[in-house]
Amino acid sequence: MNGTEGIPVGNYYLDGYPADEQNELLEAENMVLGAVFLEPSIINELILETYHFSHKRNQIIFQAMTALRQQSRMIDLVTMLNQLGSQIMDIGGISYLTSLSVTCPTTAHVEDYQRIVLEHYKIRELKRKAAGFLNEGSMEAAESFYQTFINMQKIGRGYERTKQDVVMEIFDEIYEDYGDLRGIDSGFDSLNRMTGGWNNGDLIILAARPSMGKTALALNLAINCCLKGGVVDLFSIEMPDKQLVKRMLSNLTRIDGAKWKNPYRFFTEEDQAKANTALEIYYKWDLQIHDHSRQTVTDIRAQIQKTRREFPDREFLVVIDYLQLIAVSGKYDRHDLAIGSITKELKEIARKYQVPIILLSQLSRGVEQRMDKRPKMSDLRDSGSIEQDADLIILLYRDEYYNKENEANNIIEIDIAKQRNGAVGTVKLLFEKEVGVFVDVYGG
Repeated sequence: MNGTEGIPVGNYYLDGYPADEQNELLEAENMVLGAVFLEPSIINELILETYHFSHKRNQIIFQAMTALRQQSRMIDLVTMLNQLGSQIMDIGGISYLTSLSVTCPTTAHVEDYQRIVLEHYKIRELKRKAAGFLNEGSMEAAESFYQTFINMQKIGRGYERTKQDVVMEIFDEIYEDYGDLRGIDSGFDSLNRMTGGWNNGDLIILAARPSMGKTALALNLAINCCLKGGVVDLFSIEMPDKQLVKRMLSNLTRIDGAKWKNPYRFFTEEDQAKANTALEIYYKWDLQIHDHSRQTVTDIRAQIQKTRREFPDREFLVVIDYLQLIAVSGKYDRHDLAIGSITKELKEIARKYQVPIILLSQLSRGVEQRMDKRPKMSDLRDSGSIEQDADLIILLYRDEYYNKENEANNIIEIDIAKQRNGAVGTVKLLFEKEVGVFVDVYGG
């Protein structure tokens, strides 16, 4: 039996709920069973399993009902008595079964009753796993609790969005002009035209070889979101927060990044004035940098949940630098399976909290072995799972990195190699690497 039965008392199982909650749960379970007696076909619409019921005799009754459904037999008092056989005494006799058959006056509210049963089941499971963690105090028990929490979120998710919700959204789109930009403004017209902005729920992979400018571009995207009044969570597993802030200030002020290594010595008075103004702007932004050296998906999820709760109606962008440095929870036989578990969970987080996640990733050294150094999706490290989970894959290429004679050519190619709901192709930006600024290139 998969459910948490708690402490048996007679035919009932108590789970630490107050008496009024126990009564609510028992009534909800009885109403579900009564609804099946009233309209047997309703059992085909239920997503409940036997272990979702907290009361032992209700588990036995629902199991018998499920067996009759699988046999394509009618569900009524006669067939139930036949199916239960000697178990009739375990449920308190025929009188309990008879009382259930007349307890539900209508099936109109059966989904509400089912929701109550599921919610109580989820709480029981979480309590059980939490108790296991408190008793063991191990990372394995903590991971088990976290996985249970994730699984509990999925149960009954079908209730969150109805057919009417979807129809009304499409209806609004027909009669309301949303413009060309449907997601968060990237800050670059060329990118916006290709993507429509960063869409909520999307996992966006930004990949390149080292020194191509992927962190610089990610910072530009974070800055552009903040300049439009958005909220940003920036997870940096490799670079400390002060270094990132200096790079953003260099972007805002156009002060050469080399000067920030020793501002007291290298800044002019004009630089100091610009820096003070930029510091005030940065301080007012709702941007948080999380630069812990060992961050798990659990850590990232907790922070995203906190930020979404704090800013429920604001545009919200998440940037993670970078995939291969995220600490893996649990044990995996192969590294690609570990990476796959991370991208899968991040995609689920993006959907659950309706936020675009820009996930930076390294490319394999295979790029360096080719004559044409422009990256391909197959160059993604552990590419199978990444390609599958990503909604958008962006690959960066800067020719001047490989061809030193083209130092004047400060163009960066942004290859949209995959877009689940849009076109693929390449756009070009001008990269002023001394100050970490990207600018649209028109006609290029």
